[in-house]
Amino acid sequence: MKRYFILSLLFVSIMVTNITAQENADIFKFAVGSFEVITLSEGQQKSGSSILIDATSEMIDKYAPDGTFPSACNAFLLKTPDKTILIDAGFGRNLFENLKSQNVTAEEVDIVLLTHMHGDHIGGLLHNGKIAFPNAQLYIAQLEHDYWMNIDSRRGEQAQNVIKAYKDKFQLFAPVDLQNSTNELLSGISAIAAYGHTPGHTAYLLKSENSQFLIWGDLTHAMAIQMPHPEIAVTYDVNPEDAVMARKKILEYVAKNRIPVAGMHIAFPAMGNVTEGANGGYKFTAIKN
Repeated sequence: MKRYFILSLLFVSIMVTNITAQENADIFKFAVGSFEVITLSEGQQKSGSSILIDATSEMIDKYAPDGTFPSACNAFLLKTPDKTILIDAGFGRNLFENLKSQNVTAEEVDIVLLTHMHGDHIGGLLHNGKIAFPNAQLYIAQLEHDYWMNIDSRRGEQAQNVIKAYKDKFQLFAPVDLQNSTNELLSGISAIAAYGHTPGHTAYLLKSENSQFLIWGDLTHAMAIQMPHPEIAVTYDVNPEDAVMARKKILEYVAKNRIPVAGMHIAFPAMGNVTEGANGGYKFTAIKN
């Protein structure tokens, strides 16, 4: 588990409608009813197949023949009729420029929803040791909060610093199963249990008017392999078996219910639709402009 954690720090029912023109290569927008979801790219890159657990040579030869696959680090901006919400904060390297391009200042962010507390999801929450979003309430699963507060300070230092800095602004909750997604965390937003990558890893299901959309956090890291073979975990997962179970369950649900998805490590535009694969597994089709 320690090895997985250290590696993670290093790395660390509608179909497609209403896509707006893109202002730059780091921004992508998608309408979900009266909501607007905006990809804020923190960087596009490739990852190596060495992070895959129990992937066969046949899988790698077929889906990552050069030993690499596309990856990314993304945060998402959610604009509702009355709230400005950030979902994860990436590394923080492009975050504030991306927000500025959407005419959003850090002070205008009302809520930050966290999928989990790896460094590539909370890096933008502090600036020079101080809170970067002074007017925001931070939402995190109780399980996730407690996990980071109860591991040794060296391994949990970054997360613990965030928790201490925002101590009066944290809202703790218990995510629900997908089948209970009518139990809302906020208006039009349900927190969905997706445990395994970390103990309290959370996805967020959006519902507005007749549309749904799931932001699944780190449910996948290697789309090229984990879509056709969702049974393959990665070394970043704290509990690989639980991560596989969560991935299979969520992929089945979104494919069956035709719910578009977005993920923090899906290559730009980081949004698309999941369908059943012709030979088992699943297929991901990116939303096009």
